[in-house]
Amino acid sequence: MSDFPGVGDAMPDIAMETPNGGSVKPSDFKGRKLVVFFYPKDNTPGCTTEAKDFTALKDEFDKAGVALLGVSKDSAKKHLNFIAKHDLKTPLATDPEDNGLSDALGIWTEKKMYGKTYMGMVRTTFLVGSDGKIAQVWNKVKVKGHAEEVLAAAKAL
Repeated sequence: MSDFPGVGDAMPDIAMETPNGGSVKPSDFKGRKLVVFFYPKDNTPGCTTEAKDFTALKDEFDKAGVALLGVSKDSAKKHLNFIAKHDLKTPLATDPEDNGLSDALGIWTEKKMYGKTYMGMVRTTFLVGSDGKIAQVWNKVKVKGHAEEVLAAAKAL
């Protein structure tokens, strides 16, 4: 993993598509703390719980001066459905199919399930300081209690 950015390194600045057809990249948040949570797929149980947990705490993140951004490789159309279906308040972005932010961070990787190999997102959260540097990384996230843990770390930064 040492080939990929980690704590103390600058967050790679790669543009992603927003559900409304715009774009967003980490440097858009310079001067603010940023939490970027990467998740495998819209409307799956763990991902839905994670997005809803971050949505439930969005006001707390806002009060702490921390921006939130959820990222997967799902299309903008799927994100719009996910947002509407679960009344999500957390902004979402679509990571480019190739050479995206998740690729640069080493979390779009080969996975195996039921003997089948496929490319997938490793559920990972990055806390980025107002200086644009990665302050903390949570790898292979367990969803329960995660949003609260990230909020506490963001407030402490």
